[in-house]
Amino acid sequence: MDAVIRGTTMPVLEVRLTPGESVVAEAGQLGWFDDGIELETTTALAGADGIWDATKRSFGGGTFFMTRYASVTQPGTVAFPARLPGKIFQVPLGTGRSYLIQRHGFLAGLEGAELSTAFHPGHLGSGLLGGFGFLLQKLEGVGHAWVELAGELSEYDLKPGQTLRVHPAHVGVVEESVAYELTTVPGIKNKMFGGDGLFLLRLTGPGKVWLQSMSLPMLAHALEPYLPQASGTVQTSSLQGAAINGGLAAAAKGISELL
Repeated sequence: MDAVIRGTTMPVLEVRLTPGESVVAEAGQLGWFDDGIELETTTALAGADGIWDATKRSFGGGTFFMTRYASVTQPGTVAFPARLPGKIFQVPLGTGRSYLIQRHGFLAGLEGAELSTAFHPGHLGSGLLGGFGFLLQKLEGVGHAWVELAGELSEYDLKPGQTLRVHPAHVGVVEESVAYELTTVPGIKNKMFGGDGLFLLRLTGPGKVWLQSMSLPMLAHALEPYLPQASGTVQTSSLQGAAINGGLAAAAKGISELL
């Protein structure tokens, strides 16, 4: 297996496989592949044994289905492009090497990579209220995986007892040795008028953390006020709505030109 990360602003992970080798990725991650690659989509990948495990994985922000890209009879290449400007990097997996990653972070991994939700029921309410769709996934297993983070990266090696409080949307990757806890923004006025949400993630060393300067939910939130409004009195309230309205308008224009 040979993996290369190409590009700078919008990088692409390109993996060349020989017969018998394979990688797995979440649904929707594929960029392109050649004739040497065969695909299989199923729920029983990335540590899941079936529908229940896949459901738990999807609850944590992952996809219900995963796809295996395998080289069977001849060498082949498969590529996974980044979804946002940012960085792609490889993380090793194995005993003592597991991570918490942001829910859009898993790009691809070897068959031994396992992906699941990180929050147990005691954290669930705070996780959902943390803003910007804040949920973390747990990445563990054997072999290695590739993680995608958005914007620029800031890496910190926390010493034992050293604490860092981070806006949830900026959390990228956290080593398993780092303790984490959702806390509230200090001060009533800060909570009410600060505009930074109610929750912060407190990270306590020892261990490494990788923070991202941008996230997909934050980008969507920043762009929303500048999106065009729908016709009439109804205003588009989300990026999804804008995309739908724009798609319908384009379709209507195309049909009218054909007629």
